[in-house]
Amino acid sequence: MGREILVLGAGMVGTCTALHLAQRGHAVTLVDRGAPGRETSYGNAGFIQREAVLPYAFPRSLGKLARVALKQGADVNWHLNALPTVAGRLARYWRNSAPDRYPAIAAAHAQLIAHSTSEHAPLIEATGAGDLVCRDGYLLLARSDATLDAAARDAEALARSHGLRAAVLDGDALAAAEPALRQRLPGAVHWQDPWTVSDPGELVARYAAHAQRLGVRLLQGDAATLRQTGSGWSVQTAEGPVEAAQAVVALGPWADRLLQPLGYRLPLFVKRGYHRHYATGQTPRRPLFDADRGLVIAPMRLGLRLTTGAEFARQDATPTLRQLGLAERHARELLTLAEPVEAQPWLGARPCTADMLPVIGAAPHHPGLWFNFGHAHQGFTLGPATGRLLAELIDGGPTMVDPAPYSAQRFGT
Repeated sequence: MGREILVLGAGMVGTCTALHLAQRGHAVTLVDRGAPGRETSYGNAGFIQREAVLPYAFPRSLGKLARVALKQGADVNWHLNALPTVAGRLARYWRNSAPDRYPAIAAAHAQLIAHSTSEHAPLIEATGAGDLVCRDGYLLLARSDATLDAAARDAEALARSHGLRAAVLDGDALAAAEPALRQRLPGAVHWQDPWTVSDPGELVARYAAHAQRLGVRLLQGDAATLRQTGSGWSVQTAEGPVEAAQAVVALGPWADRLLQPLGYRLPLFVKRGYHRHYATGQTPRRPLFDADRGLVIAPMRLGLRLTTGAEFARQDATPTLRQLGLAERHARELLTLAEPVEAQPWLGARPCTADMLPVIGAAPHHPGLWFNFGHAHQGFTLGPATGRLLAELIDGGPTMVDPAPYSAQRFGT
């Protein structure tokens, strides 16, 4: 028998959670302050990363740490005034990236990633979104022979152990594959299993429209008004208060603000990121990940999107365009770019946990409250898979993967 369920947050994760619950016969209300897919899910590089079986670990080499400390790349930036707030959580991130802990975390991460493209596929078909999706992977560019050799070794090992496909291109093969490149590079790794999306926000919007066709109510509202009632949960919306027996928190980087007043002290933090679109005369055939400079160049409907790495800063801090400036400079070394399409770059936040795994499952101390957040760099990739997993948990039936590694109880809450 279906139940009334609130889902808070209409990004990729929340939208797919609502969709899977509706498919199982539940009466779902999806609540967000804005339109679906216009926050974190809009601002990514558009990758559905089937190859991303290893979560992003805290760097442990002295060379990499020195590079980060000195802010030498477009991949990482940090604000001094934010470090006291996140220092404890970053310390746990560092510890969980150690050789004695990381393998188990990576195994739990990989079992979700294994379902990434297979869970997106039926939604893409049902929503007629094939025009947004390219199934030809991306290129990891190497600016040095050492980078190419290391990337090739890693790709070969991951492909062998996880059933993935990767091809190593030498300089000649890369030049033939991507004639838009302005300079000759030593080569690249072509990861063939990932899919790429030319408008990430539009894909979420189409999933949300499909959810509405299945009966999901989409309402504008403020998740901060969530309150426990005698019969379940209530939230204020533009159409007045909405009550339901169950509520799902799928708020990404805003989850912590909602949960702390309820007594949850989870090791969550955010990594901010930037992107900007540029017009270009010759567009690369596939997205490009510049491994040596830490940026992604992705063909999008609006132009070439340059996407930076992580910025450790207060979520509401003034934008700092240092990373994006470096990314633009590095991108112009590779491609001919015209002026930016937008007057101002996009800035958003990625929701992270100290152990690199999302939080999926029941809230330990509040019956009828459920969690689905903390996907870090992979919310766009994993939304359909974790939406299905949470729907299975709510229904109390068999689950697609073992859910234990993602429970909030792992943090001792």
